[in-house]
Amino acid sequence: MSWFNYYGLIAVAIILIPNIISALVDKGAFENKYTNKAILALEQIGRYGCMVFMTFNIPYTYFNFWFDHALMVYLIVNGVLLLLYVLGWILFRKGRNTIKMLWLSIIPTVLFLFSGIMLLSIPLIVLAVIFGIGHITVSYMNRN
Repeated sequence: MSWFNYYGLIAVAIILIPNIISALVDKGAFENKYTNKAILALEQIGRYGCMVFMTFNIPYTYFNFWFDHALMVYLIVNGVLLLLYVLGWILFRKGRNTIKMLWLSIIPTVLFLFSGIMLLSIPLIVLAVIFGIGHITVSYMNRN
């Protein structure tokens, strides 16, 4: 894979589309009741860092796929995770219950972490862990 990861860009776009639609339809959908600034900062650093490193492979920070047919595994697993993510948005379109909040925070975390491991991308792995800590905590604390 070259420095630009088209598959990663598509995955990020698929994750963003339901979020954008939700924000347009329900202005209060992303109201944040949780106020721990350190966790909120971790979430944002992780979120934007994962988006960048899903799309761009910076030389000497990633080592590409490390086994035969890894691209196929990467595409299949990420495809399933993205399908589950979109399905979560459809199934849980109303409310902020615990299942919805965890579903929509754990799946992207797993997707970013899995992608980082498959590409052996050190920054993506580190940022996925940071994102997971922040996003899962914030999502859980913002549930009803």
